[in-house]
Amino acid sequence: PANVRGTIERLGSRAITVEARDGSMNIVTLAPNYRISALVRKKLSDIHAGDFVGATSVPGKDGKLHATEIHIFPPALRGVGEGQLPWDTQPNAIMTNATVTGVAKAMQGQVLSVNYKGSTAQIIVDPNTIVVGPSPKGASIRDLKPGQTVYIFARRNPDGSLTTNNITVEKNGVKPPM
Repeated sequence: PANVRGTIERLGSRAITVEARDGSMNIVTLAPNYRISALVRKKLSDIHAGDFVGATSVPGKDGKLHATEIHIFPPALRGVGEGQLPWDTQPNAIMTNATVTGVAKAMQGQVLSVNYKGSTAQIIVDPNTIVVGPSPKGASIRDLKPGQTVYIFARRNPDGSLTTNNITVEKNGVKPPM
């Protein structure tokens, strides 16, 4: 897998060109069945026990995980990528895809408790943490315009080329923070 983040430079009938944050250009071939989605802003109070979320976090000086962003996944994605793995948004970042068991108040902010593959994690959520969820209105090819921010979960092929069937695009001012 390869994460492609940046702004749309060009959109063709079979490929999208994205300028990454570092200025490099990524050409991603669009699979015949590709989907386009968008996000809406949410609040921590929108997250409930039983929801499946993705929490990007970094270890704090206190040794605890501190969320930088939380994604509420739609029910159809329950269990996809479940677990905890390194993430590439910043040094030492971790992505935890897990089922929420609860949210509680704590001295550092609020604590999101999650369960994944028989393990648990507690993640500190402060007021600056970005929380997003799927847009109920979705997105379409009309939203894929030059200058729009995208997050593309791509597959790196043996020849180094990239292919995707999933694009998350900026819509109504909500940029994919992934």
